[in-house]
Amino acid sequence: MTVAAAPAGALAGFVLPPELEADTPPERRGLRRDGVRLAVSRGTAVRHRRFRDLPAELRPGDLLVVNVSATLPASVVVDESLAVHFSTRQPDGRYLVEPRRPAGPASLPHADPQAGVVALPGGARLDLLEPYRPSGRPRLWLAEFTANRPLPAYLLAWGRPIRYRHVAEAFGLDAYQTVFARYPGSAEMPSAGRPFSSGLVTRLVAAGIGLAPITLHTGVSSQEAGEPPFPEWYSVPAATAARIDDTRRRSGRVIAVGTTVVRALETVAEPGAGARPGRGWTDLVVAPDHRLAVVDGLITGWHEPASTHLDMLTAIAGSEALAEAYDQALGAGYLWHEFGDSHLILR
Repeated sequence: MTVAAAPAGALAGFVLPPELEADTPPERRGLRRDGVRLAVSRGTAVRHRRFRDLPAELRPGDLLVVNVSATLPASVVVDESLAVHFSTRQPDGRYLVEPRRPAGPASLPHADPQAGVVALPGGARLDLLEPYRPSGRPRLWLAEFTANRPLPAYLLAWGRPIRYRHVAEAFGLDAYQTVFARYPGSAEMPSAGRPFSSGLVTRLVAAGIGLAPITLHTGVSSQEAGEPPFPEWYSVPAATAARIDDTRRRSGRVIAVGTTVVRALETVAEPGAGARPGRGWTDLVVAPDHRLAVVDGLITGWHEPASTHLDMLTAIAGSEALAEAYDQALGAGYLWHEFGDSHLILR
């Protein structure tokens, strides 16, 4: 299957065959986490490896920046007609939520959500206030949550991991955590970090490749439907910013593990001045014409047609190189989604 190589955004038209949707974690397919496939792109040249080969594809002095946000069980079933996916907390304390319709262990978009009070299990309450972006069919809503405990604790008691139809069965929360998970807050797993194992991390450090943390709490993947990304909370520690600047001074490369890391780092970057610490809500959209100030490469999964993540990947790889990588991934049977294969893009 051939993907046109230009212009930026041309990848939005490719077709993802259903058999390339990973429906179970690799551990259920007889693989270790770091046994998934890894395509390595340098310009239009693509190498096909396994994720465990990552140390050989990097250089001593490179720095991997990882997202240490932990995944919450952010889906709450209210009754047979309504489930709620809790997304991003807003600066004013309200939440973005997505009303859904239960369909077995998964759910479907709700056809006609209405403003009003929703009685949640466990004695909690959700006030659906208004659509977040009131154009077309509203998907995300602004809501107020009321309970006798903070939302993360409530979700740990009453929620379950968000699951979409491509996943074959319900898996526990451990399947949706990365080895880096530390601070609960993500509605969906920062999945680029999933193929890392503790053993692989040890091998990376032994090879002289550094790791540094940021936090970005992901919301529900509405951008996979072609919607622009919405604000998400992030934190870039001072120690991480200092390590990034030191890496670049020593001619090492800064490799973001996930699009969430790119968003956080480019939010605090100052062109010509390097990275800076910062925290808050970022509304940065990394479009194809964005001039990257900090990031030299990216580890990511494979993104669906019409995903706005493809615009960010175009900014890093260029449209021709990205199209070649996707052409080869489709032809070689790489797997998509959170339990799928990986892609290392080096500028």
